[in-house]
Amino acid sequence: MKSFYYKIGGHALAINFADEVKQGPTADGKVNDDKLIPSFAPFRIEEKPDELLFTMTVDDSLEWAEDGDEIGVFDCGGCNHGVYRMPDGGYQYAVHDINDVLCSRMRSNADFTVCHTSLRGDTWTQRNYGLNNALMMAYAFSAACMGTMLMHASVIRCDGKGYLMTAPSGTGKSTHTRLWYDNFPGCDLMNDDNPVVRIIDGKAFVYGSPWSGKTRCYRNIQAPVGGIVRIQQRPENTIRKYSAIEAFCNLLPAMSNMKWDERVYKGVCDGISELIRIVGMYELGCLPNAEAAILCHDTIAK
Repeated sequence: MKSFYYKIGGHALAINFADEVKQGPTADGKVNDDKLIPSFAPFRIEEKPDELLFTMTVDDSLEWAEDGDEIGVFDCGGCNHGVYRMPDGGYQYAVHDINDVLCSRMRSNADFTVCHTSLRGDTWTQRNYGLNNALMMAYAFSAACMGTMLMHASVIRCDGKGYLMTAPSGTGKSTHTRLWYDNFPGCDLMNDDNPVVRIIDGKAFVYGSPWSGKTRCYRNIQAPVGGIVRIQQRPENTIRKYSAIEAFCNLLPAMSNMKWDERVYKGVCDGISELIRIVGMYELGCLPNAEAAILCHDTIAK
């Protein structure tokens, strides 16, 4: 058993790799280890922390439990993961990629502090996807009641603050953060898909994470949240501040959540409510041009 420790968004976690070798037609007999998750490297710490958010044990000998009740499907960027409630209150997940290939099976206890994953894919890409998604869900669900949320957003840092751009995939989040980068000196990209947002002592912070979609932006950095913007494609550039209800309704779908679990769902809802109170949220109707970035920046980055 090989153990590795990481700190993401201020929370420490452990990943244990069993020693068995995965055999498959294209797996090349590769042993499970940290090389399956290169995006985690910037977050690695050497010493075992005193407190762990969760422990994930990767063991391909883990068998699928047949006594779980299917309760829903977790949508992860268009890939559907089956969710099963176990008799002891824990959960079991079947993680499928965009081609509907079963890449991993994950089992957890009720509060996601103890998790196990069996990697089922034969290729490195499938096994990376299976483990990466299992870790992402374990992180989001174990931290939900701690004022910590995984948010579907692209984050640009400007003058020391992080600005979160959120929208459905393909709407233009990354395009807009790129326009900030091109037009405002000193900006840098913090994360392009799934940053960590935390509420700490009444203040909101955003952190880079190992999950950044197609953009390889895995940065162990943090910043106070300067603003949150929902991007809407429009024929002209406009911006307005959402009401609290509008902000809540638009932020809830952007958070990694599990509506079937009262603890997780309440934690995310409480976190969103506090985030809105502290920061607020804007809607930017825009074209993909510099004028949109300037309007947004000059409105929210005062």
